[in-house]
Amino acid sequence: MGATSVASPAPLNSAPSSFPSLKALKFTTKQQELLIRVSALALIYVLAFVVRLFSVLRYESMIHEFDPYFNYRTTLFLTKNGFSEFWNWFDSESWYPLGRIIGGTLYPGLMVTAALIHRILHFFSFAVHIREVCVLTAPFFASNTTLVAYFFGKEIWDSGAGLVAAALIAICPGYISRSVAGSYDNEGVAIFALLLTFYLFVKAVNTGSLAWSLASAFGYFYMVSAWGGYVFIINLVPLYVLVLLVTGRYSMRLYVAYNCMYVVGMLLAMQIRFVGFQHVQSGEHMAAMGVFFLLQVFYFLDWVKYILNDIKLFHSFLRITLTCAITVGVLALSIGTASGYISPWTGRFYSLLDPTYAKDHIPIIASVSEHQPTAWSSFMFDFHILLFLFPAGLYFCFKRLSDATIFVVMYGLTSMYFAGVMVRLILVAAPAMCLVSSIAVSATVKNLSSLVRAKSKSPQGSGKPLSGSKAAAKASADQSLPFQKNGAIALLLGALYLLCRYAIHCTWVTSEAYSSPSIVLAARGHGGGRVIFDDYREAYYWLRQNTPPDAKVMSWWDYGYQITAMGNRTVIVDNNTWNNTHIATVGRAMSSYEHEAYEIMLSLDVNYVLVVFGGVTGYSSDDINKFLWMVRIGGGVFPVIKEPDYLVNGEFRVDKGAAPKMLNCLMYKLCYYRFGEMTTEYGKPPGYDRVRGVEIGNKDIKLEYLEEAFTTSNWIVRIYKVKPPKNRW
Repeated sequence: MGATSVASPAPLNSAPSSFPSLKALKFTTKQQELLIRVSALALIYVLAFVVRLFSVLRYESMIHEFDPYFNYRTTLFLTKNGFSEFWNWFDSESWYPLGRIIGGTLYPGLMVTAALIHRILHFFSFAVHIREVCVLTAPFFASNTTLVAYFFGKEIWDSGAGLVAAALIAICPGYISRSVAGSYDNEGVAIFALLLTFYLFVKAVNTGSLAWSLASAFGYFYMVSAWGGYVFIINLVPLYVLVLLVTGRYSMRLYVAYNCMYVVGMLLAMQIRFVGFQHVQSGEHMAAMGVFFLLQVFYFLDWVKYILNDIKLFHSFLRITLTCAITVGVLALSIGTASGYISPWTGRFYSLLDPTYAKDHIPIIASVSEHQPTAWSSFMFDFHILLFLFPAGLYFCFKRLSDATIFVVMYGLTSMYFAGVMVRLILVAAPAMCLVSSIAVSATVKNLSSLVRAKSKSPQGSGKPLSGSKAAAKASADQSLPFQKNGAIALLLGALYLLCRYAIHCTWVTSEAYSSPSIVLAARGHGGGRVIFDDYREAYYWLRQNTPPDAKVMSWWDYGYQITAMGNRTVIVDNNTWNNTHIATVGRAMSSYEHEAYEIMLSLDVNYVLVVFGGVTGYSSDDINKFLWMVRIGGGVFPVIKEPDYLVNGEFRVDKGAAPKMLNCLMYKLCYYRFGEMTTEYGKPPGYDRVRGVEIGNKDIKLEYLEEAFTTSNWIVRIYKVKPPKNRW
């Protein structure tokens, strides 16, 4: 029997495919540009989210810093009890015995946003705890900010500038510092709201559309609900409108955009209880109201100019109208201020205009590290090459002046000034730096690219021969073109190198400087390995497990939010700092002798005292280094506390040469109790303070009215129990 013949395989292309081949997919140039743009934006969006996850990968999913713990606690309350209970919540666990009305003393935007995201995730059956939502809220909104930056850059310049702006802001350290995973603070969503409001307003000015104006009003409302920095918007926008009026750029587009944004935004902002009628009564909001009325005067004059045909008559009417308007405005402002209807500027606002104001008049503001003036090194650290691209971007903006570029110039210059006054406001300047720098990069790359693509044109087919001089000039230009191309290519490569260095710098800063939670400390051991100091959570866990539920804990205000949120105990003061007298009372207790402090603690019903001490580990952000601020704040209310009593020849010391009152005050005794018996460093005597670098002056510390209750593993947190008063009988 013969072998069965094998059928030859059919050719691969014999059967028609149900999928179109790649060759069949033909895109037009615009479609290719759109595809590349969308792909780049998607990558930037993901990059902005991923680069902020270093802390989660290195430690664990946790809340950072101090204020975010209050935000987390209130968000947890909101998700469990609903908005009505949250809005009317009276918190008796903070500011004992005063308490705090939560709904009327906070900006609820962050909490409502996180609770809404949590509810949406649960609606789609994602069983995510609210803590994980809080940890990732800031990175999520940072990604959204890149999209807003793209559309903003496109609106003020072109799509190339928009893409560069999105890429720059995605990894800008000045913005990342407040938007890493775990940084659950108001700024995490507020910068998104700030940039969105500015973009929508500029779009409204460019188009004159009522819809865009309404959108900017709602963006402003979200900003007001999220952060007190909304005052920057309500002062920058009127200033911008005033500049346009002065420079003769008044238009109906501007009239519609500002009127709608101001009126609707004001009505919406007044629904936030913490703002309320401040929007029409506070001195910080008067500029916006004044420009609003000035805009009505301009509209009226524009109408009168249209009605009147006589120019001389119009100029006379103009002088009379402006004189009356200015007189009425000044009188209204004077009467409102004198009667108390218009409240004066707050201390924080004054400190922005006069950097020395807080130090001289309000030490509680000056004591906050993020309220200090910015060092030059911080600008380089947070902006890198943007510092050099920013002036170039301003040049291109002035070269192509428009309503939009005027706004971004004013935003950039004002925000840079405020960033120099207060280190915290680098965050506000970061988007402006990225936008203006993106214009410089886009314009430069576009000009250099056009030079690279330029071709030498030969007069082939031309019927008319060139004259001798023109031919010589043409030949010279053709000869210099290769050198121009080479120079342009070199500059493009240099720009690419600088942008690569920017990306490397931003990644390093994010990883090493801005991704370390303050509640869990890390250091390098002698063997090069990483050592974790988890003393804060250890102390708060001990408080929660070993003290009565109604125990009152006294500490400096820095730790109030954490004690309430993690230790679940009542505190005397916390980070809200709304009552300077109450904080000064705690400062007085800490800087008084033990028997004097005991009387103060009894009057406040204090059961435990918590102090932070870094002399063993070298942790410099401890209470000894903060002590002079306690003295200054306490002395500002109680004259019995005098700063010179704690200094020696104007110098703050803790060794044997320290002032007698310093060596015997409560804070010194609580921090250094039993420390004189400890050897902290090889070759150093017992009681050697590794932070101050000296041997302490009082090693024989005895406590009469307090007793040590708990000290953490590394001595960073120390808790003392207040003894009950002795029986008088």
